[in-house]
Amino acid sequence: MAARTTSKGRRITGAARDKIAAEMKKKYEKGASIRALAESTGRSYGFVHRVLSESGVTLRSRGGVHRTKAT
Repeated sequence: MAARTTSKGRRITGAARDKIAAEMKKKYEKGASIRALAESTGRSYGFVHRVLSESGVTLRSRGGVHRTKAT
């Protein structure tokens, strides 16, 4: 994961928010969890969840990625 991108609690708006949203969306769609994204960026779970939702990401159900049994 990347190093912390912002100061904790600092408001992110405009182009900076769009940029971090695009980065989080890409990582989430590749399998990163919301908690992992929150930790790596120094932001809260709620912030990451909100930014992903605003970005139009289809959020995974709780419990992470489920593997299907190979037959």
